[in-house]
Amino acid sequence: MLTAAKTRASAGNGASPDRSDRSAPARRAARRVLAPAGLLRAAACWAVLLLSVATLSQADPGVTATEIKIGNTVPLSGPASATGAIATGFAVYFKKINDAGGVNGRTIDFMSYDDGYSPPRTYELARRLIEQDHVLALVGTAGTPTNTAIWRYMNEKRVPQLFIMSGASKFNDPKGHPWTMPWLPSYEAEAAVYARYIVERLPKARIGILYQNDDFGKEYLRGFYKGLGPSGRKLVVLEQSYETTDPTVDSQVVNLKNSGADVFLDVTVPKFAAQAIKKAYALGWRPLHFLSFISASIGSVLKPAGLDVSKDIVTVQFLKDPADPRYENDADEGEYLAAMRRYAPRHNPYDPFVLWGYSAAAAFTDALRRCGADVSRGSLMRKAASLHNVRVPMLLPGIVVDTSAQDFQPIRRLHLARFDGARWVLFGELYDTAGPRGALKPNR
Repeated sequence: MLTAAKTRASAGNGASPDRSDRSAPARRAARRVLAPAGLLRAAACWAVLLLSVATLSQADPGVTATEIKIGNTVPLSGPASATGAIATGFAVYFKKINDAGGVNGRTIDFMSYDDGYSPPRTYELARRLIEQDHVLALVGTAGTPTNTAIWRYMNEKRVPQLFIMSGASKFNDPKGHPWTMPWLPSYEAEAAVYARYIVERLPKARIGILYQNDDFGKEYLRGFYKGLGPSGRKLVVLEQSYETTDPTVDSQVVNLKNSGADVFLDVTVPKFAAQAIKKAYALGWRPLHFLSFISASIGSVLKPAGLDVSKDIVTVQFLKDPADPRYENDADEGEYLAAMRRYAPRHNPYDPFVLWGYSAAAAFTDALRRCGADVSRGSLMRKAASLHNVRVPMLLPGIVVDTSAQDFQPIRRLHLARFDGARWVLFGELYDTAGPRGALKPNR
């Protein structure tokens, strides 16, 4: 069992990582192909990446003959605290890898701090990880506003900001920010999936939108309106925004209900998502409810709101649900649940945020392994930008990791899912989003 005394990314106490800001060392947590279109554009992107990493030494910080030190920040407190479980997923996977011998003979020392979903705090802690803890890279740092706060700093320092937990499309910018790479599917693409579904099946819908008033929420709005198209924009009858400092979103939900909307696009973080679901039900409002995958956690959102209350909510999925009977004999699920039982026995293995971290840790480990003896920041970034058709644990069938020097978006396919009162049930088509800005086509 991982303990807080041994790692900042503790998973064994059911509360994710250590909530203190103390720098107790993390427990030694266990251990390509360019898109053919536009060769000149691809060559230019590779040139930027190679130029950025060419001057770095092989003896970069965070690497010794026996270990590799990496770090991240997650919100263990504040309005997005449910996502702090991301660090547990990383810790569990790295512990499993370390116990199997590490990566090319080196173990992974994973450090994680609580940033409270506060951008200034994220910036402070990122500097601490790089300038005091001397990590090789940051991986899986959570949140759009928080990653925005350190985006420029990480690229100026030429430190990999890998597989960040944000779907903001701006982070897929190989030419302008060659040291930053997302993990989550694009928010724009997700919103476009919902819009496509509405336009094709509910042409007379009246849509109400609740969104967070920052980059995270506005990204969804862009993708949703793009997916609706010019003729579909008239379907939106009301938009309501909220601030992360607001105590509740009750008044916004009342306004949306009173607008006559019969479709609800809910772009909220977990705390406010649970509030919105519960309030809508209390008002007797029963719209077709689309919920951002950011808040599609059964344990952290739907259960607090009420499982019966949450029935028929729709979201998108890209990872297997360990609670789904269809994966009962699945090898990925077996290994994942065994790792959770061994390294995080008191943590909920069905928490999707744990799965985010676990799957991203697997992709990071794959890139690290490809570095061979050259474990440097530059080599790590090049390998992460050359993952082609890579299967990592717990991705849904038909979904793979695919990156190139011209497109850092690793996950481009999404599947619609509906909550049946107990679990998410996949339905409809697997949607394939093409390109960094999320063009959409059903993958029939």
